[in-house]
Amino acid sequence: MIRTIAAEEITRNIKEMCIEANYSLSGDMREALGKAAKTERAPLGRKILGQLQENLEIARDEMIPICQDTGMAVVFAEIGQDVHIDGGFLEDAIQEGVRQGYTEGFLRKSVVGDPIIRKNTKDNTPAVIHYQIVKGDKVKLTLAPKGFGSENMSRIFMLKPADGIEGVKQAILTAVRDAGPNACPPMVVGVGIGGTFEKCALLAKQALARPVDEPSFIPHIKELEREMLEKINRLGIGPGGLGGTTTAFAVNINTYATHIAGLPVAVNICCHVNRHVVREISCG
Repeated sequence: MIRTIAAEEITRNIKEMCIEANYSLSGDMREALGKAAKTERAPLGRKILGQLQENLEIARDEMIPICQDTGMAVVFAEIGQDVHIDGGFLEDAIQEGVRQGYTEGFLRKSVVGDPIIRKNTKDNTPAVIHYQIVKGDKVKLTLAPKGFGSENMSRIFMLKPADGIEGVKQAILTAVRDAGPNACPPMVVGVGIGGTFEKCALLAKQALARPVDEPSFIPHIKELEREMLEKINRLGIGPGGLGGTTTAFAVNINTYATHIAGLPVAVNICCHVNRHVVREISCG
């Protein structure tokens, strides 16, 4: 049975999500930061983590962004196959929500319309939108504004099957080690394993939107996440890249089937303001 959702409802939610994500850190990230501030061994690292917590409180109390780089808006839209969008085109509704959110929320406009000419679009559109048709009659929207200090540190490794699990581990460590302080640690490390060149990158991006307190439901991947977090935190990069035992809050890994001749691995790193907001819209 076809159910209807108004395009303006999509726009309103995306607008609110842009502002919410940039003004207030999600609960899972706030909790991870608080835990790290208590367990960090380096005095300077503890001081930096304390300053990051103070920054969050100031942003919340004074209604200013938690980071000056309010990112390029990335939207994951899961559309129920029984949903009909009424009153407008879905793509337009999402882009309009981003435009309104970044304009009305006084968020920094960081998007250029052409990667070569580089003229600012002045409203932070277009967003990067990933669509997925799913069962049901709801629309699930995940908004993840992505700053480019950490985005620029992301990597793809087209490994050979013979490289195996040790090759995967080395690829993850290499990406984090090379990122060093440039990714504004402590970071969240999103990893995609499998698929194709572009699929593993999407898996890694999606992994960043998973709450850091929710490990993989696949037992051996859950164990890999735990092991890699320990190894990353032994690199000594630390908060702000100034040394310490907290280089990452979490390693989130997503996997997918792949070809017999390949082992693609993508690492998408996010800084300590790993922003993500999720909303589900039901049909009226």
